[in-house]
Amino acid sequence: MKTHLMSLTLALMLAASAASILSCQKDTSKSGKAVSGQRALYLCPMHPQITSDKPGSCPICGMDLVPKKTTVATPSGADGLHDETKPLAPITVSADQKRLLGITFGTIEKRPISRDIRTSARIVPDETRLYRVTAKIEGYVDELFVNVTGQAVKKGEPLLSIYSPELVASQEEFLTAITAARHMAGSSHEAVSRGAASLAGAARRRLKLWDITDAQISRIENTGKAEKNLKLFAPSGGYVIEKNVLAGQKIMPGEPLLVIADLSTVWAEADIYESDLPYITVGMPVTLTLPYWPGKSFPGTVRFLNPFLDPQTRTLKARMNIENPELVLKPDMLGSAVLQYSLGDRLAVPESAVLRTGTKSYVFRAAEENHLMPVEVSTGMKAKGWYELLAGLTEGDRVVTSANFLIDSESSLKAALQAATGGGHDPADH
Repeated sequence: MKTHLMSLTLALMLAASAASILSCQKDTSKSGKAVSGQRALYLCPMHPQITSDKPGSCPICGMDLVPKKTTVATPSGADGLHDETKPLAPITVSADQKRLLGITFGTIEKRPISRDIRTSARIVPDETRLYRVTAKIEGYVDELFVNVTGQAVKKGEPLLSIYSPELVASQEEFLTAITAARHMAGSSHEAVSRGAASLAGAARRRLKLWDITDAQISRIENTGKAEKNLKLFAPSGGYVIEKNVLAGQKIMPGEPLLVIADLSTVWAEADIYESDLPYITVGMPVTLTLPYWPGKSFPGTVRFLNPFLDPQTRTLKARMNIENPELVLKPDMLGSAVLQYSLGDRLAVPESAVLRTGTKSYVFRAAEENHLMPVEVSTGMKAKGWYELLAGLTEGDRVVTSANFLIDSESSLKAALQAATGGGHDPADH
């Protein structure tokens, strides 16, 4: 059987060589011009880069230019396969030949198609969880309860106390207003009692607008005494990442004092290459890992995609939300992100079955009576050993997944022999 296969291959190679010579003899006329549909180029045998569309001599070595055809008529393959660079034809392979050549088959089937996009990521604070502490009144910092950058604080915890003459005066006005409102509450003149109550309410609102809490106001009202120092409290839990105030410092309204970052959720910023942009969408899942912590992963989602590409790196900045309840992730840490893009269940073809010619892709489909038919296919996304199949085959078709190049060679030789004999009898079929 092996001798038979070697003889068959040798016969096909000799036939192809004869077909090539015959084709050249048919294509060239006595005048040396190319036949219709072909164009003759002339090149130097010693310097192939020197070409011309008419006879002449090489400007480098002076040798005469020789003709060379650049286009060869190509027959059509089976099932509508048309490849201008590589004609193919159906072939027949017996069961013994399949066994000797190690030919295996795969099936066109529906399966989940997904793609993992891997990139590096840098941890940064979530900008929506940054809080700047300011005072809305002029005064002096009497005491700092948070005096170190990086210190952890809890929501509602006191940050600093402020002495403000204006604030003390406002407290006195509030106490006077509520005292008057109490005395006027039993007045026979409704307008007088209503006016006193309104004045007390206005004094209360003024204190609240200066970030004085309800508890502080109630304490002032219950004790009947103005407090010299009033405290500012943390608007959120987190860490102090900026500190611009010292004890005894005079502060002005709107002056930034502290910045607090809540790190229970952080951002991971990653650079996405242009080739991966079709597979990146807002809301897709992402998994973050740290190189020094094997087995530990942090799930998250893509929250934002920068609308502009970096002109120097040709990458797009993606921002991902990562939950950080244990506060393991710190700003400026570096990790690896895997973004998971899924197309769902799609018709797929095994990767090993697809042969590419540069501009087209094709497979060999198993047909009846041991026939292998070359079929042009259109493929999409590649995922874990499979290609998404867009066109060319249907579910359940069987395709060759191994020894493809041997079959491809036999198919090419047969197509060349058929072209040389005008599509007549093929001696290789004996």
